[in-house]
Amino acid sequence: MRTGEVYRKTKETEVIAKVNLDGDGKVEADTGVAFFDHLITSLGTHSLIDVTAKVKGDLKHHSIEDLAIGLGEALNKALGNREGITRFGYSSVPMDEALAFASVDLVKRPYAVIDLKLRGKKIEDMATEDIVHFFETLATSLTANIHVWVQYGGNDHHKAEAATKSLALSLRQAIAMDPRRKGVPSSKGAM
Repeated sequence: MRTGEVYRKTKETEVIAKVNLDGDGKVEADTGVAFFDHLITSLGTHSLIDVTAKVKGDLKHHSIEDLAIGLGEALNKALGNREGITRFGYSSVPMDEALAFASVDLVKRPYAVIDLKLRGKKIEDMATEDIVHFFETLATSLTANIHVWVQYGGNDHHKAEAATKSLALSLRQAIAMDPRRKGVPSSKGAM
């Protein structure tokens, strides 16, 4: 089984992040931020990655940031040397009036381009800037190349959720084992 677990404790937060790449999308999210729990649940459900995400933190921003670090590190551990994976994933997801896209390369070079076109300062109990920061920090700690963008939409909740679901589907493709693949999926012979 491809699993990863990270325990992270700082003066600001205490994080438990566990993943099972070969799961069926079971999610236990308790971050102290209701909308963030909703996004993490969508991420696990649609990627079919089992996720445990628990945070006790002083500030919402710190909780979101540190969970992104822990979750990315847990995914990285679960991927190991990345032998046999598909490596790339891409998807588009509509949610009512919103349309979001995501593209992922699990190349071990961290980079993120995030354009969610969020207009408000908050969605429910979560600052919109923290949603963008979550995606960026996840890409860095996962050492992945992640692009997520919203083509259009009127409702910030729908845009953020469609973007998360699109990332989930892209990760599902990228982490999948390719039965034809021998070794790492790179012409260099290393990731």
